[in-house]
Amino acid sequence: MKKLIVIYGLIAGLIVTSWMIIGMTNLFGSHIQGSLLLGYSTMLVAFSLVFVSVKTYRDKQNNGTITFGKAFQIGIFITLIASSIYVLVWLVDYYYFTPDFFEKYSAHEIAKMKAAGASAAEIQKQTAANESYGKLYRNPFYNAMFTYMEILPVGLLVSLVAALVLKRKRVNPIAGQA
Repeated sequence: MKKLIVIYGLIAGLIVTSWMIIGMTNLFGSHIQGSLLLGYSTMLVAFSLVFVSVKTYRDKQNNGTITFGKAFQIGIFITLIASSIYVLVWLVDYYYFTPDFFEKYSAHEIAKMKAAGASAAEIQKQTAANESYGKLYRNPFYNAMFTYMEILPVGLLVSLVAALVLKRKRVNPIAGQA
């Protein structure tokens, strides 16, 4: 089971980080919403491996049965591996290749507010909030926590659904019951 978790966790991490890096090259173009949608879609694709791994474990290593708890555990470990890879790659990308990410993102959001006709007070309030978040974001600990908050809920949700869908109790062949 450990080998299965590590393999699928590494593959999921590779999938999600590959698309993150590709997406970062065009993030502040005219398609930022599409980039965000593509990013979360890629997370779902990567975490679909949770279904594959739980089903593989259930059918090939556990005689066709698996409890909700064991299935969820497999999903959580795969999620943690993939999410940790995602966070580590983001930290390297942020600190070494895009240290101005947050400033560009903030400027983009303010420009969007101006285009939508936001008042000067609303823009000033958002600018102050962005500066506050920017200070936190420069701290590697908070940066990592914010990044985990992007990906971890997606993996937890997929793990929960996979565990609910794929759980299968052992059937007593004589009585035909669990």
